[in-house]
Amino acid sequence: MTTALRHRPWPLYRKCSGVALDLGSARTRAWVSGRGSILDAPTVTVPGDGAVHPVQRGTIVDTPAAARMLDRLLGHRLPRYGSRLIVLTVPALGGPAFRAAARTALESLRPHTVLTVPSARAVATAAGAEQSRPLLVVDIGAHLTEVVLLTDGAVTDARCAALGTVDLGGDTPPSRIADAVTTMVTAMLEQDRTAQTLDALQRGALLAGGGALRPDITRPLADRLHTPIRPVPAPHTAAVRGAATLLTAAHTHPSTR
Repeated sequence: MTTALRHRPWPLYRKCSGVALDLGSARTRAWVSGRGSILDAPTVTVPGDGAVHPVQRGTIVDTPAAARMLDRLLGHRLPRYGSRLIVLTVPALGGPAFRAAARTALESLRPHTVLTVPSARAVATAAGAEQSRPLLVVDIGAHLTEVVLLTDGAVTDARCAALGTVDLGGDTPPSRIADAVTTMVTAMLEQDRTAQTLDALQRGALLAGGGALRPDITRPLADRLHTPIRPVPAPHTAAVRGAATLLTAAHTHPSTR
């Protein structure tokens, strides 16, 4: 499946509070302007017994529960008054359904504006990668593995597998993820009528997510793809850090001073 997401230039904002948010299936990570540190918490309504997991395999399955979770994690960390800008990372194949559910859940934080950015673009931004040329981003999370081709910062092809690091063990070896990524990249190469996917692959794949820290995944992946694998710094938080960079850029534009 191929998807193309084009994004309008970042709008200009007067000074306001802001949140960069990565709403993952296993972990929710947020950066709030003026606080500096990254909030990293399980994606559950409440810890312990009775916990509800509102995001599963990259899909928001319980929007009201997601809203309650976001309010619990972030509501008290935001200024009571003033405009609020939220930059939210989204799966490349999340589509309108994910964005609509996420925007509904985010109403609990009373945002003035919500901007969405593909997680792969946020990862590339955090890594400081050159985005004027085709770039292949592989994000191996706890519950979802995503392979995305970026061209000029826009998603031009994307694949995903409902497989992640939590699935490993027993009859599922780490090489299973490497095989899944190889299958997705091969399909992208076969269906690409241009040389963009091949160009990106030859440059090497940018690797994010918890799987980027596991040599038992990265080594067989490099062998199968016959290309350098480049884990981004602090791969767990790359997406939210990239979103924070874009958020800061919107706040510090010269016209807002």
